[in-house]
Amino acid sequence: MGAGLAITFLLPLPLLLGPLFACLLAALLGAPLGSMPKTTATLRTVLGVAAGASITPQLLEHIGDYALAIALVLLLTALIAACGVPWYRRCGFDRPTAFYAAMPGGLQDMLLFGLEAGANPRALSLAHATRLSVVVTTLPFLLTGWLDLTLTQSPGAPASEFSLLQLGLLAVCALGGWWLGRVLKLPGASILGPLLLTAALSLAGVIEQRPPSEAILAAQFFIGIGVGVHYVGISTRELRQVVSVSLGFCVIAGTLTAGMLWLVSSLSLVPSADALLAFAPGGQAEMTVLAIVAGAELSFVVTLHVARIVFVILGAPLAQRWYSSKQTDER
Repeated sequence: MGAGLAITFLLPLPLLLGPLFACLLAALLGAPLGSMPKTTATLRTVLGVAAGASITPQLLEHIGDYALAIALVLLLTALIAACGVPWYRRCGFDRPTAFYAAMPGGLQDMLLFGLEAGANPRALSLAHATRLSVVVTTLPFLLTGWLDLTLTQSPGAPASEFSLLQLGLLAVCALGGWWLGRVLKLPGASILGPLLLTAALSLAGVIEQRPPSEAILAAQFFIGIGVGVHYVGISTRELRQVVSVSLGFCVIAGTLTAGMLWLVSSLSLVPSADALLAFAPGGQAEMTVLAIVAGAELSFVVTLHVARIVFVILGAPLAQRWYSSKQTDER
């Protein structure tokens, strides 16, 4: 129903935003929605394959051009975290919850680290779900209203135009890469594993196409559902204390991101759409979808988001221990 209404009212990305808004509204009204983690994770592998297929020998020739942009996205990540932690603390969050709520990393990874540090899992989940919801719903309107993009780029060729061999190879990359990512304990294994395996075959000239458009559209649909259902069972108290504070954090993160985008624009590093999608503190899967339909440089967007996620996953536990010891010393 959400997708149908979004198509009727000409919303950008109707198969993503329609289910997201519909599930969000139903969750806030108390509907007992259930998530589909295995289905969602399976379809996230499609986005990993799409990103990996964009890594070609021609890209590697220009990978050095990304160095400054990667450094800037890591700086932005550190600034968002440094400003976010005191914001959450000032709003009454305990130290571990405040720390991991302010980290612009993957929801599952930050929830796992937060639980190990003694954070409130429900507050963490709602904080990150709110950040993802704001980014995913805001960016399409910025891309269409500010940059005059139509978001009507075809996500790929229809399955009927693929050979059975190519379809089989893409399926192997998706499922085999996911398995490999889990074995290697990669962050965001359902995306990063297929990305790495597909990239290897793309560089070898074996993979020649992105996944079919039908698969990417299905991924949009279930990712929208996955974001919306995070609000199932939310109470009025949580809405007031967690979601409202997280919206304030989104304003802080958005302001810092806007400043960084101004700097990137001044340096003329990349086109505005590429910069907006690469520096936005959203989820890797959601930003990959937007990059595909916006016709952005997918390899650039994915490279910067992978760098951000890895930076947060490697640095957050170390920084949290330092932060906790510093707080203890001050007491």
